[in-house]
Amino acid sequence: MNEEKIALFPGSFDPITIAHVDILARALPLFSKVYIGIGLNSNKQALLSQELREEMIRAVYAGEEKVEVVSYEGLTVEFCSRIGASYILRGIRSSSDFEYEKAISQMNHAMRPEIESVFILSNPGYSAISSSIVRDVMRYGGDVNQFIPEQALAILKAQ
Repeated sequence: MNEEKIALFPGSFDPITIAHVDILARALPLFSKVYIGIGLNSNKQALLSQELREEMIRAVYAGEEKVEVVSYEGLTVEFCSRIGASYILRGIRSSSDFEYEKAISQMNHAMRPEIESVFILSNPGYSAISSSIVRDVMRYGGDVNQFIPEQALAILKAQ
């Protein structure tokens, strides 16, 4: 049986980081297609526009046929149902990430038992890298070159 395995990798990606790229590189062999889903949350103030985040992610994954970039609002499990994804992909950096993601996964499972959460542990060298920390460094004019993929950095610098 050759069933398609479609996953959603949700996040703010504000901005995409090398840690995101690492998680997805390790997950791609497991799935036939991965949607990178930029979750739009009206309660959060994004630093980068939705369009810029999409452009940066598309640049990083140009030529990767298994990856598609999408934006969405609302419940992640409901969006999975709309796009036909049976898996939610999440990166885990720490035990606190695990506890948080476990609670969300259990709620998602209660709502949509057919959608499975898949956790990939961060490489130790990337465990301190998060979009929120990188965003703060950017806000205050710090150097983020080592934390953002080169293709995305080129777009960011062109702004």
